[in-house]
Amino acid sequence: MPDYLDDLRLAHVLADAADAATMERFKALDLKVETKPDMTPVSEADKAAEELIRGQLQRARPRDAVLGEEYGVEGSGPRRWVIDPIDGTKNYVRGVPVWATLISLMEAGEGGHQPVVGLVSAPALGRRWWAAKGHGAFSGRSLTSAGRIRVSRVGTLADASFAYSSLSGWEEQDRLGGFLDLTRQVWRTRAYGDFWPYMMVAEGSVDICAEPELSLWDMAANAIIVTEAGGTFTGLDGRPGPHSGNAAASNGLLHEELLGYLNQRQ
Repeated sequence: MPDYLDDLRLAHVLADAADAATMERFKALDLKVETKPDMTPVSEADKAAEELIRGQLQRARPRDAVLGEEYGVEGSGPRRWVIDPIDGTKNYVRGVPVWATLISLMEAGEGGHQPVVGLVSAPALGRRWWAAKGHGAFSGRSLTSAGRIRVSRVGTLADASFAYSSLSGWEEQDRLGGFLDLTRQVWRTRAYGDFWPYMMVAEGSVDICAEPELSLWDMAANAIIVTEAGGTFTGLDGRPGPHSGNAAASNGLLHEELLGYLNQRQ
């Protein structure tokens, strides 16, 4: 079985370059921001970071396909890099430090492409998380300065911390009632948003999290990091992996209860 460690090292090189580009423009007074057709913002830094990553991948892995949020898919084949240049653009453009570059390598297998490498780099927070299939999940500043991370062992909702992004999406999908019922059962709720709840599930500081509507580039890196940390990552339909258009992540012990509440229709 491939060990993917060379690909993980490359992901760190890509993240280093993206971090330098995004931090250079973070809080810049002349940052250019546009509105995409789906009414979400995109900054010049989003585009520059994705272009930078694509350029390096073209040189280092010319046979691999690339899928990115800003420029779509290029190439084909069994290996595909999936990029979200800035996850949390709304935070980025307002000067909130909770944003990250998400990089994943997906490989064709049973049930389609599945993530085998994932890296999340949040330079404004000074944090980075990563995982490769079969090698566990880690957090630190670099490959040589890192510690292994694992999900929590919290086994009851009454003791659980639940993280989410916002309420509007749950309401739009007629899932708000179940969502609110869940918030009444858990010990603590916080709307950290974007990539961060998944990383906190992976490192055991949060026990469950979910979002009702996502794209593949929002989830691929998060999915492999959570699962390699011992957790469970599925869609709200219970299908493992990042292909359901939404996500539920947990320490595994609470996953069925999490899905049960979030699939209530009221």
